[in-house]
Amino acid sequence: MAFELPDLPYDYDALEPHIDERTMRIHHDKHHAGYTRKLNNALEGHDDLQEHSIEELLAGIDSLPADVQTAVRQNGGGFYNHRLFWTTMSPDGGGTPNSDLGDAIDEAFGSFEDFKSHFADAATGQFGSGWGWLVAEPSGALSVTSTPNQDNPLMEGHTPILGVDVWEHAYYLHYQNERGSYVNAWWNVVDWDAVADNYDAVASA
Repeated sequence: MAFELPDLPYDYDALEPHIDERTMRIHHDKHHAGYTRKLNNALEGHDDLQEHSIEELLAGIDSLPADVQTAVRQNGGGFYNHRLFWTTMSPDGGGTPNSDLGDAIDEAFGSFEDFKSHFADAATGQFGSGWGWLVAEPSGALSVTSTPNQDNPLMEGHTPILGVDVWEHAYYLHYQNERGSYVNAWWNVVDWDAVADNYDAVASA
């Protein structure tokens, strides 16, 4: 199979009390595993597509064959989005970014607190299922956006460096319908070192 479900980089209960163990187990072992399985199923018989990275598939979503385009958008998006989501959280997260990323945030949004406000507005304002994103450009410029369902900025020619899942299963066991409370708590587990690495990879490309 072309794609494999990545292991979580920490234990299921490592993000408590902000994200509970049961939610993490269901979110990773059921939802993310389901996206991975369905993505591989969609690519069966398309050996040429299996040679591409998930980033390449999503960036070229509009050029994919019609019989796989929707499945790759939904399940390939779910596979990629969740893989980024896990790796930008940590039990040692929280705090503020430093170095180049911190400077870029200040330049783009005025301050870290203003950035958090813009980001939270994008995430909580996304109607129904979707994601809030921090996007980096090769110039180093940053912007905040949101996408519905399992879409992501790669499909629009941009590179996300941080994303928060605001679909129901990301918070339904603990926060239930309190999306704002979920996003506020999520800041406590954001791994800014990982986000800075993502930013550096884009800005230095």
